[in-house]
Amino acid sequence: MNTELWGSCLQGLVDFLKGLGAARLMAMIAVTAALIGFFAFVIMRVTTPQMTTLFTDLSMEDSSSIIKDLERQGIQFELRNDGSVILVPKDKVTRLRMKLAEGGLPKGGGVGYEIFDKSDALGTTSFVQNINHLRALEGELARTIRSIDRVQAARVHLVLPERPLFSRETPEPSASIVVRVRGTLDPAQIRAIRHLVASAVNGLKPQRVSIVDEAGQLLADGSVTDVDQAVGDERRTAFEKRMRKQVEDIVSSVVGQGRARVQLSADFDYNRITQTSDKYDPEGRVLRSSQTREEQSATTESNGQVTVANELPGTPPNVNPQTPRDQSKKTEETNNYEISRTTKTEVTEAGRVNRISVAVLVDGAYDKNEKGDLVYKERSKEELDRIAALVRSAIGFDQKRGDQVEVVNLKFAEAPAVPQINEPSGILGMLQFTKDDVMYVIELGVMMLLGLVVMFMVIRPLVKKILASEDVAALTGLPALTDETAQAVAQAASSQQTAHLIDVAQVQGQVHAQSVHRVGELADRNPGEAAAIIRQWLAEPQQN
Repeated sequence: MNTELWGSCLQGLVDFLKGLGAARLMAMIAVTAALIGFFAFVIMRVTTPQMTTLFTDLSMEDSSSIIKDLERQGIQFELRNDGSVILVPKDKVTRLRMKLAEGGLPKGGGVGYEIFDKSDALGTTSFVQNINHLRALEGELARTIRSIDRVQAARVHLVLPERPLFSRETPEPSASIVVRVRGTLDPAQIRAIRHLVASAVNGLKPQRVSIVDEAGQLLADGSVTDVDQAVGDERRTAFEKRMRKQVEDIVSSVVGQGRARVQLSADFDYNRITQTSDKYDPEGRVLRSSQTREEQSATTESNGQVTVANELPGTPPNVNPQTPRDQSKKTEETNNYEISRTTKTEVTEAGRVNRISVAVLVDGAYDKNEKGDLVYKERSKEELDRIAALVRSAIGFDQKRGDQVEVVNLKFAEAPAVPQINEPSGILGMLQFTKDDVMYVIELGVMMLLGLVVMFMVIRPLVKKILASEDVAALTGLPALTDETAQAVAQAASSQQTAHLIDVAQVQGQVHAQSVHRVGELADRNPGEAAAIIRQWLAEPQQN
């Protein structure tokens, strides 16, 4: 029974396919293949994971190493911009970055200290070791500089001269850096790069570091005056910005947000002054040493005469007493004192504020009139004086150094805007979709809508047209019917019950019973077209 059932089903399928005809069968096969291809594309596009960027601005070496690792792990990836950008599935990007970072990827396109991991220290000369150390140092510095914001790529060249023999002076090292940036670098970033390289190289000074961008523009030429001027300008700019913000905040709290404009200018003195002064205290004396010296002398007068006999040997001395003629006494005293002395050295660093000038422009007040319109109203002088007093207190006003503060009330060109707070609402506000999620949902919706449009606007009319053309061909391919046969066919097409009551014997010799049943089925499915064909047959002239 099963064999006969399968055989009958297979025979019925073969008869059905033969009954369709070659043209109809080919058309249905083409439509089926197109439909399968379209829905396969839609399914593949929907089921494809969302791709996101893994790394950008990769060198060829890093890109090749990362691709080999991804292929080894069997992870799907895409390449963009000639291999400099790699995209991976969004749900795996974090794990892949940590996995690649564990393996030291990306390396940044330069050689770092890993050059010593693969070298043979026993068979390497000192010259090669020095060259490798220089290459490693340049590569590590380039990697560090690339980690700074806005720096896309960097290359470092170091010159580390050796001290010549029998020379007292050692040549100073120098460095040159070429960077490729996105936008422009701030002066603080340029100075940070110079100090970074100078701190990493022994004996290198920041003034000996030159920086050039990819356009050939000199960002730092290595002059001392350039560095000092940059530091002074940055300090002055930072001071003015801080003071301007303080003044604007305190004024805006009085006149309203956005209703005040503040301009502040500071004059700095960048001269460094060193002053030394000595001060002596006459009252503060301390005896250190004392020395006293006394001298006394006396002169005597003789009454006898001085003769030769008196001076001869053996002559008895003169017994006459001598009386003193003159006496003198001298006393000398020396005292040494320690006098109090004060030495004071004052060093005034560069960057003193000589003068501050502030200009404050405030808008007037706005009141509503009877019609509800905003009407401008000037501020009173008393209110302006109070604002000026607040500004003086905020900047540390000093009249001796010539500070100036001007507060002026003028009408602004634009009217005060009513602040509006745009808060997320609807589905985006509740679910807080990201931009990528919204774009992915929109893409899926477009694909589904396109599939429905193709189904109802292309495939369905095409199938319907093929079936209708085959039915018309089947009807027009029948032999010419007589009036009686046409009337019988018309009665069969009126309803399905009438088609079953047609007596096959009445149309004997004209058509076969199978043809009549087929005509009845076609007429039942397409009554309008069948009636039009019958009218055409009836209108044709009879041939003798």
